[in-house]
Amino acid sequence: MGDTDDGSSNAAHSAPGETTEPPQPDPAENGFFRRIMSALSPSDTGDAADPATTPAQAVAAMPGLLNLRRMTVEDVMIPKAEIVAVATTITRDDLVEVFRDSGMTRLPVYEETLDTPLGMVHLKDFALQYGFNGAASEQIDLKKMLRPLLFVPPSMPIGVLLTKMQTERRHMALVIDEYGGVDGLATIEDLIEQVVGEIEDEHDLEEDNYFTRESPGCYSAQAKTPLDEFETEIGLSLTDAEDIDEEEIDTLGGLVFMLSGRVPVRGEVVQHPNGTEFEVTDADPRRIKRLRVRLPDHSAASDG
Repeated sequence: MGDTDDGSSNAAHSAPGETTEPPQPDPAENGFFRRIMSALSPSDTGDAADPATTPAQAVAAMPGLLNLRRMTVEDVMIPKAEIVAVATTITRDDLVEVFRDSGMTRLPVYEETLDTPLGMVHLKDFALQYGFNGAASEQIDLKKMLRPLLFVPPSMPIGVLLTKMQTERRHMALVIDEYGGVDGLATIEDLIEQVVGEIEDEHDLEEDNYFTRESPGCYSAQAKTPLDEFETEIGLSLTDAEDIDEEEIDTLGGLVFMLSGRVPVRGEVVQHPNGTEFEVTDADPRRIKRLRVRLPDHSAASDG
């Protein structure tokens, strides 16, 4: 049998036991995100959990490579109401406060309203040009420091956006609705967390320090705080209410999710039947991250 002009056909008709040299990878395709995308061959779906037999909430909560294809930007974006952004008219001191209070290094910049975005300002650019000390200039020119933003539709698969962010070297994207208005915001960290799980940074509490006491009867806690440890700390049971099944929850975040029946938004306060208040201080559309817990008056008094 003669050779064909197609090299791949030769490989297909190799004799049993005969090996062929694998093609050498192109160095240009060795980027981290490109290797992630190439790992998602159609055969990978055979090892994934079957959506028909796995609860939808459990599937959505599982990080993994398949999320790059099955999830869209709309699934992970921060809603418009929760976007921290600044106007071009902001003063130097006010911008410093926004950076400090939000803990963010990149902020979208808009003109008049968020539906007219111009770009983003990076903390590094601002600090290098104006600094945080010395003579303060009440008015700054943000337009001179603007970096470009990506604008993407909510239906875009997050794997496509991740590749686009890598290619264009931009870490933030505004999600634009069908009418041209801003619908939400997604960062490269939001996308990567859907593959590897939550990414802790220097602003997060230490792993061993799930909660800290801010004042008598008031605690700042991570959502993953073990429920039994927190109950021991406060001397109060949080699972003895009629509608709470203690067998199904292990963490404070799980308790708050069960109480509200959904993922509450940042700033929302969820009330426990015994009077305890859970204020959501950090969350994204898929999970609660951090809480402020205020105990009932009698518990706060005994704790003090």
